Amino acid sequence: MASRGIRDKVAIVGMGCTPFGEHWDRSTEDLLVDATAETLASARLSIDEIDAFWLGTAGSGTSGLTLSRALRSRKPVTRLENMCATGSEALRNACYAVASGAYDTAMAIGVEKLKDSGFSGLVGYPPPSDGTLPETTAPANFSLLAPAYARKYGIDADELGEVLARIAVKNHYNGARNPRAQFRKEVSVETVRAAPRVAGSLGVFDCSGVADGAAAAIVVPAEHAHRYTDSPLYVKALSLVAGPATGYLDSGYDFTWFPEAAQSARDAYTQAGISDPLAELALAEVHDCFTPTELILMEDFGFSERGQAWKDVLAGTFDLDGDLPVNPDGGLKAFGHPIGASGLRMMFECWLQLRGAAPADRTIRTVAQGRTLAMTHNLGGGPGEAVSFVGIVGTELSG
Repeated sequence: MASRGIRDKVAIVGMGCTPFGEHWDRSTEDLLVDATAETLASARLSIDEIDAFWLGTAGSGTSGLTLSRALRSRKPVTRLENMCATGSEALRNACYAVASGAYDTAMAIGVEKLKDSGFSGLVGYPPPSDGTLPETTAPANFSLLAPAYARKYGIDADELGEVLARIAVKNHYNGARNPRAQFRKEVSVETVRAAPRVAGSLGVFDCSGVADGAAAAIVVPAEHAHRYTDSPLYVKALSLVAGPATGYLDSGYDFTWFPEAAQSARDAYTQAGISDPLAELALAEVHDCFTPTELILMEDFGFSERGQAWKDVLAGTFDLDGDLPVNPDGGLKAFGHPIGASGLRMMFECWLQLRGAAPADRTIRTVAQGRTLAMTHNLGGGPGEAVSFVGIVGTELSG
């Protein structure tokens, strides 16, 4: 059963996004101020005109004071965290608050400052267990996907390696054209495949990087949208699924799909009235934390038939000029993954592309063909124990 959703009740009227990367000279507060300033300017609003804030951060703040201190504000600030879906969760909550009538304007903002923390990435959480739970790294967990997929669908391991390298090449190609991306160089299939191994068959270029960054959005009731911009994005669907985390204990789970991703996508399509996502979406920003993740998500989202996504990758279906561009901004592969900011960074790309504001060298043809819908997706956790968010926005109100 799908949730009722808030289709066309809320609109995004302003967005901003800092460059992602190694911001040694910028603090968390600096990043929050930069993202907020760009977002307010895009909606022609002042900070005093925002009624409430939702702040998403996994490890760069512990309360609403993280944002109110930076903005010198006395407004409601809710700090939240939902693993890698944290930024999207901030947006979801802000949208629901506006849709309920509680506020006229709300800002969702996500931030993470990881590079100069003294750790190679996000500090591990939750605290150590009693020793009965598996303690593996994220690359190790996601490395289980590739051999499982190859075995189930009878694909030669070397050929699948070529497919995964092709995903990395695509996303780095897109990121090389994006001035906000952390990594702005194209890479070759040969470079990807020759890179040092990290876990299992996954090499350095199969894994997203660690970055600092912030991104934000302002949402208002849909009927008020044109007070702030001539080209708003209307929220069509917001779906979040948290799974039972039984994958490692379930003999029926085969590591070739993400049940939470598939379920959240179905729910979002129902909310948005989408029946054929491959044909109806102009673009999709998906959680490419590792290359096999993106491969499998293409099937979970119905972009490819089960067991066929690898062929579609090789055919260029998801390239910048393909039938459905996936991660046209470069994805997590090119941007890195500041946990709290990634979901809103994905929405920022939809904001640019659907409104015709993306640079010419990475403008996608599906928008020119008349498609008006875009999708974002975050996956937190890992195979068999995940939370998944799917959001859909569009430039037109439903008839």
